[in-house]
Amino acid sequence: MKKNKLKISDFSKESDQLVHIDPKDFIPLPPPYDKIEDEPIWKEIKPEYRETHECTLDDTVAVGIPKPKTPEEEKELVDKFVSGLRKLFEKENNWTFLQQLMLSLEHCAKCQTCVDACPIYEASGKNDLYRPTYRSEIWRRIVKKYVQKKPFSSFTDGDIDLNWTTVARLIELSYRCTICRRCAQTCPVGVDNALITHELRKVFSQEMGIAAKEIHEKGSVLQLKVGSSTGMNSEVVKDNIDFIDEDMTDITGIEVKSKWDVKGADLMLIHNAGEIIAWPENPGAFAIILEAAGINWTMSSEAVAYDGINYGLWYDDVQLARVAIKHAQAAKKLGVKKIVVGECGHAHKALTVIADRVLVGDLNVPRESAMTLLEDIVFSGKIKFDPSRNDFPVTLHDPCNMVRLMGIVEPQRRILRYLCPQFREMTPHGVHNYCCGGGSGFAIMSAHNFTNWRVAVSGRKKFKQILDAYSDCPGPETKKYLCAPCSNCKGQIRDIFQYYNAKEKSNLIYGGLVELIVNAMVDVKPGFISWEDAF
Repeated sequence: MKKNKLKISDFSKESDQLVHIDPKDFIPLPPPYDKIEDEPIWKEIKPEYRETHECTLDDTVAVGIPKPKTPEEEKELVDKFVSGLRKLFEKENNWTFLQQLMLSLEHCAKCQTCVDACPIYEASGKNDLYRPTYRSEIWRRIVKKYVQKKPFSSFTDGDIDLNWTTVARLIELSYRCTICRRCAQTCPVGVDNALITHELRKVFSQEMGIAAKEIHEKGSVLQLKVGSSTGMNSEVVKDNIDFIDEDMTDITGIEVKSKWDVKGADLMLIHNAGEIIAWPENPGAFAIILEAAGINWTMSSEAVAYDGINYGLWYDDVQLARVAIKHAQAAKKLGVKKIVVGECGHAHKALTVIADRVLVGDLNVPRESAMTLLEDIVFSGKIKFDPSRNDFPVTLHDPCNMVRLMGIVEPQRRILRYLCPQFREMTPHGVHNYCCGGGSGFAIMSAHNFTNWRVAVSGRKKFKQILDAYSDCPGPETKKYLCAPCSNCKGQIRDIFQYYNAKEKSNLIYGGLVELIVNAMVDVKPGFISWEDAF
């Protein structure tokens, strides 16, 4: 096993495991999380699983690919991979991303400027396997040698063998990147290593039928079949919302009644359905705010339309388009003026800037972020607030898809500066933020020991950043709130806090933006946010 100084040529060579991850190499966390002996113990991948599945990349497994039983099966899968790569460079098959992909293929200066921008690479102790350019350089060499078939490509661009070991490891390695695009933001010539990761995942899914089960079979496939990736059909969702309305009425002292299927409403609100199950106070808070502001709003009970999740964004353009079209069709059926996307970062990007390439003609329903809508409501004067109710330290996590990749930076901050007297920024923040570590599907992936990896490695930099924001009040004697206006990010942050016991050690809880808004509303009973009920 190799630990560092990993060569590109090593990737194609058969071995029990390519690299090893050692917690002693990880970047240190501030007290009381700084003792390596207190680091949670990693689960071992079971030997019987290793015998039947590809587990030769590092110390974890995300996709879990069954090993081909014969050399013929291996060759068939490799051939499908090459066929898919060719389609990436055909305009009729990939017109949406071809130009950006060609830029990233031809113009990497190998300056490694992007490397220090990657929180996974840094947090791992600078393990070469996680360099953004390592994965991309393997892809480039394969494309130039086996797809473009350039003369002397092995001499001019570097050689690599294309075999089942290479493909299997590349499948797993494409799920060691959160696609946060910090590397692309940093690149002086605009090379997008995260796009390469996405396109690799697309080939594996669309050409080889291989994807992480949580985002495909249990994600977009289930959503299109049943109506939600949570498995809830419309009747179950409506029943859950009824229970939430009752709870919110008891907690706030004001009657809460969510709206369904209102024809011609000003807006159709789409939540990440995970909120309804895991964080019911979030959809409840939205209902309270919209009613208090006197807005004519609705949700749709049409299958798929009550769940803003669109996991296709992370791995499969076809699945993304299918879900986005369902969302737009539901809005057209109700005749609403616009769709508003709730607190979910990937739903924001999937249904707005990416769906612009899909939702054309009558399906091009106006879409808006909840962040800008909430800003308008808070500063409209329609609701009275008492900011002293939020007089505890608050910091803000910037969801990558919403902030860096869409530029929605200030609306949520203006609200927090107004309603939270002790608001403080993380460093860095805004478009320079660090990913929560759960992006690109990781937050819902926990099979085998992948939770260990995504929390201790991909989420490590974010946890350190959160703790540093509260360096003036680190102990449990001070209540602290992390505002994370994204369901996927909250799932990852929940797991980080539980992994490191942050509630007990630091009195640190997390939640969305709307909860802070409701907590400060004068007409609501005090104490909407409860530290005792957190987690």
